[in-house]
Amino acid sequence: MGKELLLEIGTEEIPAAFLPEAEKEMLNVIQKELKGQRIRYGEVKTMTTPRRLCLHVADVSETQEDQFIEKLGPARRVAFDEQENPTKALMGFAKGQGVDVTELETVITEKGEYLCCRKKVTGGDTEALLPEICTRFIMNIPFKKSMRWSDLNLRFARPIHWILALYGGRTIPFTLENIQSGNTSRGHRFMSPESFVVDNLQDYLKKTKDHFVIASPEERRAIIMKEAMKAAKEAGGQVLFNEGLLASVTYLTEYPSIVCGSFDKSYLSLPKEVLITSMMTHQKYFPLIDDEGSLMPHFITVNNTLARDPSVVTRGNEKVIRARLADARFFFDEDRKIPLADRLKDLQQVVFHSLLGTSYDKVTRFRKLAAHIVEKIDPALAERVDRAAILAKADLDTQMVGEFPDLQGIMGREYSLCDGEDQVIARAVFEHYLPVAAGGKLPETDEGAIVSIADKMDTIVGFFSVNLVPTGTADPYALRRQALGIINIILAKKYPLPLEDLIRASLRTLEDKRMRPADDILADVLEFFRGRFENQLISQGHSYDVVDAVLAGEPFDAIDLLMKIEAMDAFRHQENYLPVAITFKRVGNIIKNFQNGSLDPGLFECDEERSLYQDYLLVKDQFLSQVNRGDYPAALAVLVRLKKPVDAFFNSVLVMAENEKVRFNRLSLLEAISILFRQIADFSKIQMET
Repeated sequence: MGKELLLEIGTEEIPAAFLPEAEKEMLNVIQKELKGQRIRYGEVKTMTTPRRLCLHVADVSETQEDQFIEKLGPARRVAFDEQENPTKALMGFAKGQGVDVTELETVITEKGEYLCCRKKVTGGDTEALLPEICTRFIMNIPFKKSMRWSDLNLRFARPIHWILALYGGRTIPFTLENIQSGNTSRGHRFMSPESFVVDNLQDYLKKTKDHFVIASPEERRAIIMKEAMKAAKEAGGQVLFNEGLLASVTYLTEYPSIVCGSFDKSYLSLPKEVLITSMMTHQKYFPLIDDEGSLMPHFITVNNTLARDPSVVTRGNEKVIRARLADARFFFDEDRKIPLADRLKDLQQVVFHSLLGTSYDKVTRFRKLAAHIVEKIDPALAERVDRAAILAKADLDTQMVGEFPDLQGIMGREYSLCDGEDQVIARAVFEHYLPVAAGGKLPETDEGAIVSIADKMDTIVGFFSVNLVPTGTADPYALRRQALGIINIILAKKYPLPLEDLIRASLRTLEDKRMRPADDILADVLEFFRGRFENQLISQGHSYDVVDAVLAGEPFDAIDLLMKIEAMDAFRHQENYLPVAITFKRVGNIIKNFQNGSLDPGLFECDEERSLYQDYLLVKDQFLSQVNRGDYPAALAVLVRLKKPVDAFFNSVLVMAENEKVRFNRLSLLEAISILFRQIADFSKIQMET
């Protein structure tokens, strides 16, 4: 059994958004440190509050593990002279290793015999190593942003005020800049700011709680949820919890307390999303809903202190939300004075991007693209799709969206309804922003789906056209998410929309913006989509080599590609899959660098190639018939019939014949067969499993 390591870094208030990631990084850093020092340890726990980062490691070994070092010296031929006496090279090596020549061993390597020094390094005391380990641990915790303060060189998320460092109850002595480690912690900044001595983790958890600090985020979260639900029940409702807000208030507090407030019910006439955004985003309040899911004129707020008079705190929060909601109602009333459609021209003053023009320019482009798409899906939708495209971005000119950017699309829907627009069009205005996150909700209406695809494709092709493409670490315009959004909408709606056609149509609307050749942009955008689709398919459990083999084909039709992948995955579980795949892979490998063949049956010299050609002709018609119907499992079943004649061909025919015409003809036959199965997958990319 080892001893426990307890470390607490006391700071100024660290932003709540930094803390969840800090907990993960603390875990990674300490594990790397202890493993690097060959120190065994048990369970690792990290806890954070706005004013402290706490680390606890159980069963930390009192000594390092012993290390066995093997150092290779000179080759034996230069280590000894003709009389087998040690040379200067060998004696120098032994001296450098701190051993006698007689302690060296001879080992056999790939290069011959060498002298080797093997020695055991006894592990040192952990306690002696911990000061440096703790120092490096603190300095290596990464944050999104860090700062320096005073005249110190140390960088951290916020200024450090104290360090508690204990190993087995004893202080780990070290100094970090002007801060000396010790065995004391501090309580809540306002309710119990004094210091107190700590002996171990249990003592730490008890005393921090006695001093109004709950160190565990999980415990704070549970308290917030329990007390919020209790307060909501007393008000006759339920809490509308939001995971992001719940995490935020958990990491904003050290000792959470709940206050329930109310506002004038007349504000409930505002759109639901306006009220929720005002409360959650701006004030970090939890709204309350009734049993039917309707908003109530109440809210829950989480404080970091216990109020002497809760009614004073309640009135203060009610005053703040009243002002916020009054502003929202003013914006709503003012915005409604101008019809949404009349705001389109004002988007000429709203810059979308300096290289891609205004939001008006963007609407003009994706409106044309939407018209192109609707002709392929259902021309009867053209009028409603065009109207939705016209209104899609108009709410960007409203005061409400200017104050609450998260409401774009939502306010477009609400103002459209206020203007008497068709409900389907209003819904499409909102839905064209969907999905707003990976795996998020997709548009349900065709109108919303078509405008969404058009808008997103214009964004992707536009930024690729001006060389603003995602890198391995940065995607500032969320192009990856938008590409997946397009793919998933097409799959969900089963739209027959090859991506190459969409990209070309989008490129035509960007002629005056493109900074490089259209064909280069097309190739890059297709590869970008291919990469996103491949990652998604693999994450969903499809075999990576099957995905690679199918996506190698053209054109990029997401629905068709998915059907082929599903057919290949099913085929892979059949008993005859492996031998068939091996045969087709062999075909693909032989004609890898061959193309544009031309078959001449008159050049066939043996029965096996004539037989293969006849089987190919028979299979070809049946195969293409199944492919044209999209029945890829049946098409694969037809292809299987080529295995036996192909194997017979390989066993009896020399493909690379000396006669150039015969060789070309045989390669052409194999190419024709390869062209068939490549319509489903490139079998040369399949990994064979035995």
